[in-house]
Amino acid sequence: MLLDYLSRYLMEVESTSSAGESAMWSVTKRRLWRLVVNLRRRVRFQKGHMLELNEAVIGEAGQPKRLGYRYHFQDEQNRLVFRYDNTPHFPGLENFPHHKHIPDKVVGVVELSILKVIEEARRLAP
Repeated sequence: MLLDYLSRYLMEVESTSSAGESAMWSVTKRRLWRLVVNLRRRVRFQKGHMLELNEAVIGEAGQPKRLGYRYHFQDEQNRLVFRYDNTPHFPGLENFPHHKHIPDKVVGVVELSILKVIEEARRLAP
């Protein structure tokens, strides 16, 4: 079930994130007490911007559940444009632990889908 979901999920992300950009996938699977799948994708846009997508997904009660994520977008000079993550290091923010780093600021956000993050990066990449 989880692997079927991930296969469909990867195909959807692949079709959304590869139009006109170069991309590379790295998927690792490991078993501890349950299946954990780590997804990594790096997308390089034509003008040099880079989007790095990282997620850890587990199967819980027969359903996929995202444990952790980090979506980092930077410009051609390697300067941060934005980064979404759920590392619990800003407990005072609304919607903790979900937050967004932008230059000189961190704001609380509602957890976004990876597809929405790709759309945002596309809008901002020249």
